[in-house]
Amino acid sequence: MSHPFVARLTQGPLLCDGAMGTVIHERGVPIDACFDELNLTRPGMIAEIHREYISAGADIIETNTFGGNRFRLAEHNLADRVRDVNLRGAKIAREAREVSGQPVFVAGSVGPTGRVVEPVGTLPAEDVRFAFQEQVEALLEGGVDLLIIETMSSLDEMRLAIQAARNVSDLPIVAQMTFAEDGRTIGGNSSEDVIRELTSLEVEVIGVNCSVGPRHTVDVLGALIAKGGPELTYSGQPNAGFPMQVGNRVIYPSSPEYFARYATEALSLGVGIIGGCCGTTPVHTRAMRTAIDSGLAEQNGSTPTPAVRARDRALPPAVHSDEGPTLLAQKLGKEFVVSVEVDPPKGLNPTKTLAGAKLLKDAGVEFINVADSPMARVRMSALTLCYLIQHEVGIETILHFTTRDRNLMGLQSDLIGAHTVGVRNIIALTGDPPSLGDYPDATPVYDVDSVGLVRIIKMFNEGTDSAGSSIGQKANFTVAVAADPTRPDLEEEADRLSRKIGNGGDLVMTQPVFDFRTWTDFLEIYERKYGPIRIPVLLGVLPLQSTRHAEFLHNEVPGIRLTEAARERMRIAGNQGRTEGVKLAQELILEARDSVHGIYIMPSFGRYEVAAETVSVLRDRSLTAALPND
Repeated sequence: MSHPFVARLTQGPLLCDGAMGTVIHERGVPIDACFDELNLTRPGMIAEIHREYISAGADIIETNTFGGNRFRLAEHNLADRVRDVNLRGAKIAREAREVSGQPVFVAGSVGPTGRVVEPVGTLPAEDVRFAFQEQVEALLEGGVDLLIIETMSSLDEMRLAIQAARNVSDLPIVAQMTFAEDGRTIGGNSSEDVIRELTSLEVEVIGVNCSVGPRHTVDVLGALIAKGGPELTYSGQPNAGFPMQVGNRVIYPSSPEYFARYATEALSLGVGIIGGCCGTTPVHTRAMRTAIDSGLAEQNGSTPTPAVRARDRALPPAVHSDEGPTLLAQKLGKEFVVSVEVDPPKGLNPTKTLAGAKLLKDAGVEFINVADSPMARVRMSALTLCYLIQHEVGIETILHFTTRDRNLMGLQSDLIGAHTVGVRNIIALTGDPPSLGDYPDATPVYDVDSVGLVRIIKMFNEGTDSAGSSIGQKANFTVAVAADPTRPDLEEEADRLSRKIGNGGDLVMTQPVFDFRTWTDFLEIYERKYGPIRIPVLLGVLPLQSTRHAEFLHNEVPGIRLTEAARERMRIAGNQGRTEGVKLAQELILEARDSVHGIYIMPSFGRYEVAAETVSVLRDRSLTAALPND
């Protein structure tokens, strides 16, 4: 399974953001403060900086974790906060991306320990390797897309960092050394040494960062390319020249215009990742964005246009509303249905989410179900996103519709609006309580629960609202109901599911399970009390990413319980966690294939390519599971 970042590198150069520390210092934080700790104490400021870089045109943003290893944090009495600092740093960057809506990559920044490793120094290599592994595990848990191991002056320390990362992760690695004016690293390694070592470690990108400015960086990049050849991918992120102390401020001399010229020269060398390091700001990034776009347009003989973020592409035919059964209703019980869940963005821009929906459609997914502010966190209206996906991507949606936020009048108004714009597949949910989310003091509504909501929707299908007043004509909603076979009290869950089905549910969609016996054990309880489930069942499938991800879901996310076997497999998988997670999901799908009527996949961290890979196990969609006879 190819990483999206690796695939994207083959399509043209990427622009990385600039300095984090420089911008933090500009905002009044003393230069000797622990910038990484700000992930915990001033997350809003860090998120704002990320958003500014994204707005300036960056394709990659780096987490504020450059000094996030235990040796650097120990200088500020924070050695016991490695996980907190890095996990939070990753989440802040991901959230900034969500708010922006742009399809940028989140890179976990890993810097040097600041200590000299044996045999030259006294710090044991195993201690260094452990420190890097500890940091990478937390970044992986936080959902970064790749790792940038940077500002390394010693190949020995770089090797330990890469080995540590490979021990726990298969994420792509950008390995960046820093070079002195003589063209060698501070540790005395030549460009030839760097190429030989890093190619043997099979990193995805080899590069240079920090150093002494753009001019020197271009020279080093030229030397690296001469030794490594054009088949490798290179990166260059120079400092903005030599720093100067002016009063209480550290000032760098290189202007944005100078960095624009650097970007043009790096582009001509074929550098795959272009960006800035110390002294650069979003203004430098914006200048490089313009230079790169102009350079690419000139190469292609076209007029410069904004980067791929623009939504002026040709759109596929919209999914139109009509009064007949939805496509989902037509396929239920006749072929194996596949849907994938997406979360709405946290900001005003849906570009990244729409791109994910397009990727899934191209992979053969027929339905997208859109969550309604999951975990009670504020996001774009799920109904609005359903409309956009249907009209801009051309794929039918399933709307998660909760009773948490709507009184009885607002709930019915939204249902009328949904039907009018062609969103007619609804999964009826009560919704996570506000106490879990961004606004714990918000007042939940809950005029009705999910059981009552099913009945109201079915009344709409009969042409009346909940008070019995006519709505002018019969609606044509397809209504899904939820089942959680992982709940401690399965008897109570069976009772609730029976009431939902009795009120008119058209299909069942389960919470994610990680062993098919979890579902069959629940089914046995249900059938003993109520007989066979006589409507189609879509089994929830959540591909795991790593052992840290598995433990987080199991211990901290309501409604998700993993089996011990799944947790152990993820633990044993080590750095192949993503591959093992997909394998687990595919095994589950194949085992359930003849017993359920479809699946719906819940990819974490917006990694829709993982869902596409999971679905690939289904070579055909012919249905072998039949509904019970009446």
